[in-house]
Amino acid sequence: MTEVLHKVVDESRQGEAYAPFVNDPNQFHKKFYIESYGCAMNFSDSEIIASILHEEGYGPTREVEEASLVLLNTCSIRDKAEQTIRTRLQAFKKVKERNPGMLIGVLGCMAERLKAKLLEEERLVDIVVGPDAYRSLPGLIAETEGGQKSVNVLLSREETYGDIAPVRLDSNGVTSFVSIMRGCNNMCTFCVVPFTRGRERSRDAESILNECRVLFEQGYKEITLLGQNVDSYYYTSADGVDATFAHLLERVALISPLLRVRFSTSHPKDITDDVLYTMAKYHNICKYIHLPVQSGNTRILQQMNRTYTREWYLHKVQRIRTIMPDCGISTDVISGFCTETEEEHQDTLSLMQVCNFDMAYMYSYSERPGTLAARRFTDDVPEPVKSRRLAEIIKVQKDNQAISYKLDIGKTFEVLIEGNSKKSENDWCGRSTQNKVIVFPKVGNDLKKGDYVHVKVLQATSATLIGEIVELN
Repeated sequence: MTEVLHKVVDESRQGEAYAPFVNDPNQFHKKFYIESYGCAMNFSDSEIIASILHEEGYGPTREVEEASLVLLNTCSIRDKAEQTIRTRLQAFKKVKERNPGMLIGVLGCMAERLKAKLLEEERLVDIVVGPDAYRSLPGLIAETEGGQKSVNVLLSREETYGDIAPVRLDSNGVTSFVSIMRGCNNMCTFCVVPFTRGRERSRDAESILNECRVLFEQGYKEITLLGQNVDSYYYTSADGVDATFAHLLERVALISPLLRVRFSTSHPKDITDDVLYTMAKYHNICKYIHLPVQSGNTRILQQMNRTYTREWYLHKVQRIRTIMPDCGISTDVISGFCTETEEEHQDTLSLMQVCNFDMAYMYSYSERPGTLAARRFTDDVPEPVKSRRLAEIIKVQKDNQAISYKLDIGKTFEVLIEGNSKKSENDWCGRSTQNKVIVFPKVGNDLKKGDYVHVKVLQATSATLIGEIVELN
């Protein structure tokens, strides 16, 4: 098997990785190059795009100069992500000057939002395709090869891509994403997703289960069920059987006790006791929940249209820890949302102290054109204030996280080996059920990626646990 790389750039979470494409590229007469920006959903979409292109005779390449088709799968959630993509497009434009036959396409959320600007004003791209229109990509390529610009950003109330077998672009062959739904019905005022990805629709439960079974049969040991809001998953089959997220989670867990199951993301208003009790019931459902809070102040939460209060969120966190005392919880936090006062910012800091999140994604507010906040409110918190508040949020999280990780010293965790440590080929790397990274020495040649081991934690940094493999009595 020839390894070809697909670049994944996570602007919102400051991560970057490379992943092997599982087909021999030499069997294809056309080459494509793709970069993905933003969230895990975009990465999952790129696997669908790769499958569609595979059927059209395109093979992947790691070298942009070799590609006849260059694609950027984009994110619009923050201005920084969009500026990064513009910079990449300028670089690709220079490559195209040396290769006039090359086509450049922008896919995903930014494509839907800036279609006219990208095609007409800046003339940086040839093809623009929205998140619900990837099936039309072959036809759009054909149109563009005929000399015209092509665009399809129509949103759909039905499209889930449930019948397309994704071409896996995973970096380790052990973990993989499975999309269970698309779109979002939560009109959070700061968020562009409902306008770029459309309304919520859930995928056929049987197609999800079949995909998960195939992945397990292929050697994958961990699956992350993806959706903008997985807890609102709801599907009624042709014979009238209803499936909630709790039901789906249980059925995936029952595929095999050797298959770990994670999910992301949860909206605090929708995660139910049924989901929590299902998580507690099955050892192979990881004890980790990403539960975005965004703000610790009730008035700001109302401004954001989050539909819960500070007290309600704190109660939900307490409920999780009552049912699963060992559950890891992470969150998202925004500093400097419209009209936020200093006292309201302090409420966010105090909520973080109470919740002691294991990890957090933290940002200053970035107004997105077209959102409800952009139409209703003035972005009136000065940038220096936003930055200072964000620094205070980061400090609180960093201090809390250091404590959280140090509390794991002396504990033993079951770890799924995902591959070599980034710093040393002499060490393995994996994650605990709480999603904490654990690094530990290789102790022989009999272990491999995808094996489960028990690791006792000996040291801890603020983001990594360091331990050694132990045998359980």
